[in-house]
Amino acid sequence: MELKKLPYHLTVCKVADTKDIDLAAEFYFIGKTDEELSLVCRTEDTPLSTMDREDGWRGIRIQGVLDFSLVGILSKLSGILAENQIGIIAVSTFNTDYILVKAEDFERAIRVLATAGFAIV
Repeated sequence: MELKKLPYHLTVCKVADTKDIDLAAEFYFIGKTDEELSLVCRTEDTPLSTMDREDGWRGIRIQGVLDFSLVGILSKLSGILAENQIGIIAVSTFNTDYILVKAEDFERAIRVLATAGFAIV
């Protein structure tokens, strides 16, 4: 399986309203529940009016389109990282999954996953 390092730094934040989000930005995830409106975006695209934010994340994309019948991919990746004391945030889209790790753990996460047999691009 092939993993791709995303070339930018990411921020995870809470915003009050979607009007604060630049929907023309190249990369972002929005999550809304009955309790919050969360945003993952490139750090330079973070809205000024965040309610709370945490900078310093990097991302890894599972390459290709993952069929919904595939089981355990995210579990395997997160398990390997957990065994190495690397915390994650997981984000899924229709096509694939993304794993976010703190920037200070990013290169170690890449080495650990490569050692486990994943191809890194």
